[in-house]
Amino acid sequence: MFEDLLNTPLWDGNTLSDLLTLEFLVSLLGSVVGAIVILLLGFIVAGWVARRIRKISQNHASLDPTLFSFLANIAKWVILGFTALFVLNTFGVQTTSLVAAIGAAGLAIGLALQGTLSNVAAGVMIILFRPIKVGDFVDIAGSMGTVKEISLNYTELSDLSNAQVIIPNSEVWGNTITNYSVNTTRRAEWTFGVGYGANLQDAEDVIRDTILSDPRAHTDPEPFIQVNNLGGSSVDFLVRVWCNAGDYFQFQADMKRRVKEALDAKGVDIPFPTRTLFIESEQSDRDVTVSNIKPSAGIDGTDEDA
Repeated sequence: MFEDLLNTPLWDGNTLSDLLTLEFLVSLLGSVVGAIVILLLGFIVAGWVARRIRKISQNHASLDPTLFSFLANIAKWVILGFTALFVLNTFGVQTTSLVAAIGAAGLAIGLALQGTLSNVAAGVMIILFRPIKVGDFVDIAGSMGTVKEISLNYTELSDLSNAQVIIPNSEVWGNTITNYSVNTTRRAEWTFGVGYGANLQDAEDVIRDTILSDPRAHTDPEPFIQVNNLGGSSVDFLVRVWCNAGDYFQFQADMKRRVKEALDAKGVDIPFPTRTLFIESEQSDRDVTVSNIKPSAGIDGTDEDA
């Protein structure tokens, strides 16, 4: 029985007796040493290439670090994948059929995880085309906040109350993105109403002087201040003034109060909606007959005249 076991083919047509020879053990040891060397070289080269790609963005401030971090990871895993194939070749494994099997398995996994892969695909598009980047103030899918992180699966925002908002990348790429940080300036807009009896030139001067006296207001481009609408109870001025993007929200809020106070100080009437109610009274003659009715019975049911 022991002789039958020694003569049984075990691996690559070799019997156990063939595998126990010194020549085969030396060959196997050489393959193991070669595989270890290839693995070490593969990890060293992959780490070096990834660091070099990341360093490109660190040396140039205009380049997006998120994009180069993504490219560094891709390069690293590609090199490690080829390293694994070289290691298998050292042991005589036919990698062609293995690659085909991995491809078939990858297709099955892709169909099962198509929702997740759509997020990854959208993440790649976001990183490559860069409609947003870390630090931008954006409005995405109804969520407004500052971009904190862009990964392959999701985008993280910090909203106005400093709460964390996680948005899948498929929704980010598939929705309208409003990026408030791309342009350095923005145009603030207000509508101020004054009464029909007010002097329009005086009202315009008060509005102009109040807003342009603020250092956040830009005089170039020229501010737009004109009567825009004759409302039901007011004459409406449309006001548009440019400012720095970082000052936009506070500047817009501050001017509403200051213009109101300035108009009050100059005696310019700021109306509020009113309604006039007309009441029509109709008087008709009616014949009224009054009869005195004398009860015929008391509370206890007896006749009071009795």
